[in-house]
Amino acid sequence: MKQTSHASIWPWLGLAALLVVVDQVTKVLILANYQLGDSTYITSFFNIVRVHNLGAAFSFLADAGGWQRWFFTGVGVVAAVFIVWMLRSHPGQKLFAFALACILGGAVGNVVDRMLHGYVVDWLDFHWGILGGLFPGGHFPSFNIADAAITVGAVTLILDEILRVRHNR
Repeated sequence: MKQTSHASIWPWLGLAALLVVVDQVTKVLILANYQLGDSTYITSFFNIVRVHNLGAAFSFLADAGGWQRWFFTGVGVVAAVFIVWMLRSHPGQKLFAFALACILGGAVGNVVDRMLHGYVVDWLDFHWGILGGLFPGGHFPSFNIADAAITVGAVTLILDEILRVRHNR
């Protein structure tokens, strides 16, 4: 967990940029090939769909009247600046920096959507019968590569903290 003095921020910014590119390419493909609400069956538990999310996670504040676009854009920009600052301070802490890079890439990917479209393009639709009591038809809310990157980053941050605490005992 020690930081090395010669560690560079650039590999982490490169990972974040790669995640933004992959996220945006997949969204361009969805926008070019699907109309809003279209869906393609892939497996018994996965579809590709086109959904527009005007809110945040789980469509939080999606019906707020439009101000949420700029609010969530601002939150994403502030988060990105803070994450870059954190990466500059800790580039040698590999697990921590990986987590931050994933969150950064996801945040920027969704900010790009909000700026370009006024909504976030979601397209991954997972569904299982066991989720029926929580979500309509057992469909987990649709998401995208950016959302997945943010989730991986958050889980990795938790893992990094657990390992740090155990190491310091």
